[in-house]
Amino acid sequence: MVGEASMGESAQNETSLLSTLPKELPLEFFTEITSGFSKDRILRASAFGTFYTGILQNGLVVCVKKLAENLQIPAGRQFDNEATNLLVAQHENIVKLLGFCRQITKKVVEHNARFILVDKDECVLCYEHVPRGSLRDYLSDEANRTDWDTHFKIIKGICQGVHFLHEGEYGRIVHMDLQPDNILLDDKMVPKIADFGLSRFFNREQSRLYTINVAGLKGYMAPEYLQRGEISWQCDIYSLGVLIIEITTREKNCCDDKDKSGREYISSVRRTWTDEHITIKYMSLDADRLQQVKACIDIGFKCVDVNQKNRPSTVEIVDRLHGKRAG
Repeated sequence: MVGEASMGESAQNETSLLSTLPKELPLEFFTEITSGFSKDRILRASAFGTFYTGILQNGLVVCVKKLAENLQIPAGRQFDNEATNLLVAQHENIVKLLGFCRQITKKVVEHNARFILVDKDECVLCYEHVPRGSLRDYLSDEANRTDWDTHFKIIKGICQGVHFLHEGEYGRIVHMDLQPDNILLDDKMVPKIADFGLSRFFNREQSRLYTINVAGLKGYMAPEYLQRGEISWQCDIYSLGVLIIEITTREKNCCDDKDKSGREYISSVRRTWTDEHITIKYMSLDADRLQQVKACIDIGFKCVDVNQKNRPSTVEIVDRLHGKRAG
């Protein structure tokens, strides 16, 4: 009878997981569908958590993220950021949140040569499965090289997703960690923005805020965020610009602690990718597609202006990509 009850409860949880709105589910459910958060189920790991393949009883595959404690951002705060913001971010180009769990468990730790019980914040998020992996794989692996039409489709999709976040009906969501690992691709190469652990929600009256806990991937962080801890929608535009440049040129952004904003990378691309170089590099493209390449590079450079006031809005970017403005 216990086994039957357990199976019935698991089936009920699966039904909840597949419903329209994300559901809060017990930690045991996520432990079960990941085989105890097995190493064999790990998809990838980041500074803020580990991603696992989850398999439901009906065979459906999902992605389960178990948040890690981070010195700068506790798992609980990451969970609040991500779960809350993804609840309102329903869009084709944003990964869909299916379920979540936040549970306090007891853990034995050693402290001053004694073993003590402490509370541990267990935070789990479950998303739709996005089978093609991250954009990083397509930027760094020659075997996964794709054509320009696919690149342009990815750029437009990412920009449309950021536009949705920035122009919400009730306020603005600033992602704060736009980079290749956080752009996932579905089986049709449609990009999905993921990993909202650093995201912030701004109401209509807010324009910026400040933090002392600066976190993110080197090479994609806006200068004002790095130098002053300033957070605004323009930070996302800067990161988006680096992404657009990287996707368009396929020049890898390799940055270090001395160049966390990727200024050397941007300067190198600016020197190399002249109109003549673009024409030679993409000589197989027709005139319309060649113009798309030039527009993307131009947009990318405008987005990474050191002066955030000069950066374009997502409205301007999306319109330009759809040929509505001459730039």
